[in-house]
Amino acid sequence: MRQPARWLLALCAGLTLAPLAGSGLAASSATPTTATPAGAVKAPVMTLTVAAFPAVDEIVRASLPAWNALHPEVEVKVVSREVNDHHTAMTTALSTAKGLPDVMALEVGYLGRFAQGSGLQDLSQPPYSLRDDQRRFVAYAFDQATTASGSVLAVPTDIGPGTLLYRTDLLSRAGLRESDLTGSWTGYVDAGIKIKAATGAYLMAHARDMKDILIRTGLQPGEGLYFDKDSRPVVTSPRFVRAFELAREVRRQRLDAKVTAWSADWSEGFKRGTIATQMSGAWLAGHLNNWLAPTTRGKWRAAQLPDGAFAAYGGSFFAMARAGDAQRKPMAWAFIRFITMNRDLQLAAFKTQDAFPALLDAHQDAFYEQPLPFLGGQVARREWRDAASHIRAVPVHKQDAFAREVIDTELDKVLERGKDIPTALADAQRLLALRAHR
Repeated sequence: MRQPARWLLALCAGLTLAPLAGSGLAASSATPTTATPAGAVKAPVMTLTVAAFPAVDEIVRASLPAWNALHPEVEVKVVSREVNDHHTAMTTALSTAKGLPDVMALEVGYLGRFAQGSGLQDLSQPPYSLRDDQRRFVAYAFDQATTASGSVLAVPTDIGPGTLLYRTDLLSRAGLRESDLTGSWTGYVDAGIKIKAATGAYLMAHARDMKDILIRTGLQPGEGLYFDKDSRPVVTSPRFVRAFELAREVRRQRLDAKVTAWSADWSEGFKRGTIATQMSGAWLAGHLNNWLAPTTRGKWRAAQLPDGAFAAYGGSFFAMARAGDAQRKPMAWAFIRFITMNRDLQLAAFKTQDAFPALLDAHQDAFYEQPLPFLGGQVARREWRDAASHIRAVPVHKQDAFAREVIDTELDKVLERGKDIPTALADAQRLLALRAHR
């Protein structure tokens, strides 16, 4: 999941709590030995600290009434920071073993940096034995938290199945159909040329969006986004060449608005109908409906990505520090299981925060069959669920975040200064080779 929530969560009161099968740790480890008189409220005897970022923090807070009903003796304190600040704080805490929360949320883009260190608890080992529950999660999400050596360092809580959102009114004015956008990548660009000619609208917000999806397609088994299994950079490979070429073509045809995601111009483009399509996670449909462009309700549709591609955009996890407080670890693990493996909580987060569940138990519900008014009554959640089943995990690397900055910089040089693509990618390759093992 990406970006902070701009709306309040519905209260979580009244949730039906399914048993946490197989936890073995829930409830018992912190149950007071002194009997409590009937009707008396137990005073908390333990405080768990959960560090999170928007909107995961809201999901955690919304779960607390249900948690407190099960564990009145355990208080949960939520420490929330913006996404980058949160992950910087977690990096510092893990490296110094000071200020460690009992539970930390991690966004998938940062998972590689944490997974290749030694700071996170291996949850595949007893008493956690997370692999016993592996089949309960979307396969690619679970694999994303699994290292090459088999350690499982986090539990997935939400995923971002990729989708193509497009303005049906702009397509209609250009005389196009959905299949003109989704048949192939070159067809997608050609459709953009027709949309621009007929309506003046841009095909996409930024040519970088084209690069971002294309580098996620056609990966070889075991190959990461930027590095292979031996930490060698792979950014001169054909998928990067093709991604850069198509992004350059988008810019040459003036099909992108040159605005970055989450900027004011980006949201204005959606509101004013000057951006015709956006490839993103399914969660973006909710953001458009709720605060980005609610007045465009009914004009959007969702489709699978062009050329039969499937990709993930975002995703969140919960983890524990290896050096965390040993006395609180059993209850911290109980909390992680509580919030990630409870069908009702996962569905509640989906309904209120568009946090698509990583838990397969929450993939069968009438909610998936409901038409979405923002998408003209389309039953899009079923398509997103189908997309999730096709996505493969991409191995993460500790330098993924740095690699993305390098690639974005080189693409900007191609788009804005005319740098030739082979030179740009070769320069990126050399820089990443120097950084790969740090």
